[in-house]
Amino acid sequence: MRFSYAESMIDPSFYVPLVQAAEEVGYDTFLVPDSICYPAEADSTYPYNADGTREFLEDKPFIEPFSLIPALAAVTTRLRFTTFVVKLPIRYPVLVAKQVTSVGVLTDNRFGFGVGTSPWREDYAVCDVPWERRGKRMDESIDIIRGLGAGGYFEYHGEVYDVPRVKLCPVPTEPVPILIGGHGEAALRRAARLDGWMSAGTTDEELDRNIARLNELRRELGREHERFEVHAPSIEGFSADGIKRLEERGVTDVIAGFRDPYHAGPDTQTLQEKLDALRWYADEVIAKVRV
Repeated sequence: MRFSYAESMIDPSFYVPLVQAAEEVGYDTFLVPDSICYPAEADSTYPYNADGTREFLEDKPFIEPFSLIPALAAVTTRLRFTTFVVKLPIRYPVLVAKQVTSVGVLTDNRFGFGVGTSPWREDYAVCDVPWERRGKRMDESIDIIRGLGAGGYFEYHGEVYDVPRVKLCPVPTEPVPILIGGHGEAALRRAARLDGWMSAGTTDEELDRNIARLNELRRELGREHERFEVHAPSIEGFSADGIKRLEERGVTDVIAGFRDPYHAGPDTQTLQEKLDALRWYADEVIAKVRV
């Protein structure tokens, strides 16, 4: 089992001491979310909290992930950084491929690219991208990012994007894993053909059902014996016995966070409180699992 530390929408000055402490006490990964802007008016429903509102995001600090991750990688040596998740279809894929490969190089292969489709029409509107066919945009973008990330010349002629024969330099020495966020059938199908899946939080029954479906899809693709990551938050992750149960259920990366990210209003935790929480978890869970 690997351990991911989830902390976001915080005072930007907290990031460096937090990731340094997380690396020191044994976490494997730091998760970085993505959000571009907060619209004054919005009708969309957020699918991952109880009431579907998005007010918890207003005035929360979001540092753009392709800017933040290299800065944090520069002050760490082992910790991996994974986006959770970048809203891919609202971005042009060749530029994203350049960002992904650059971050892969600057982190020395310590980067996982978690992606998803934004649930908010407003994200598409503000980026002047159609809401329609967002799934097709997602699939073609992934193909382009993987193709350009392999090095050498690459071209792509799809239904949405047309890319002439180009290459990027430099590219990382190892492929950047592409991890899919989302709980719908389309998301699970994408994840099954790629490198992993990221759960945004579900009941135990939903988690088991999604993992079972992923296993079924991967068997259909002949990929059941290939490496595959399953990232999930769970109350089970707060004890050594619970970690064992999560492993048995197919989770490879448990996500640990120590406050409710859906709370509206400013984050009131001090830096010291955050450091105390992440160290408590390292002592009470990580250290006991790795005995």
